[in-house]
Amino acid sequence: MSTAPLAHTDVIVLDYLAALWAQSEDLSPQQRDELMTTVADYIAARRAAASSPLEDATAIVQRLGPPEALVSAVRRGQLPPHVRLPALFAPPLPPLPAQQAGVAEYTAVGMLTAGAFFLPVVSPVAGMLLASASPHFTPADKAVGWTLTAGSAALGAVLTLFFATLPFHTGAALLLIYLAMCTGAFAAGMSLLNSLRRRGQGR
Repeated sequence: MSTAPLAHTDVIVLDYLAALWAQSEDLSPQQRDELMTTVADYIAARRAAASSPLEDATAIVQRLGPPEALVSAVRRGQLPPHVRLPALFAPPLPPLPAQQAGVAEYTAVGMLTAGAFFLPVVSPVAGMLLASASPHFTPADKAVGWTLTAGSAALGAVLTLFFATLPFHTGAALLLIYLAMCTGAFAAGMSLLNSLRRRGQGR
């Protein structure tokens, strides 16, 4: 027989089981054995649980609760639910089904494409704000969208300043500025639309 001293954690567990045994002396032999076996199995399962195992014996016995509380529960005819082993090994919850893109996502695409030609800059920026709040677009999708939208607006501003310095203005200059402000936003909208289609095909 080994004479090595017990580890501190083993002492805590043995002291708890001893206290539980002393508290349960008025139970029937069958109830007492079932209680002791259940608690011992609980402690072993907690230490070896695949999910969030507990090595600290003090934490385990604290979760069990005072021995007198467990014995009192057995006298009433039922162990507390948290001591039952199936709770330790409950099957993982099934993943939530992926939600399909809704009104907000397609509204954002519309504001970036059609909306850009009716209300340049303002409509695309509003569309990108909608897209940025949506979980259906990846960070990369949003970064590309903002880059194209902001770049388009910046190009329009640069062209406006450039033509303002010229001594004359033509309709072609205004059309070029208009197209510059719309094209990047339209490309951003199409990029987001393609992303939604890819996600839809992947489900």
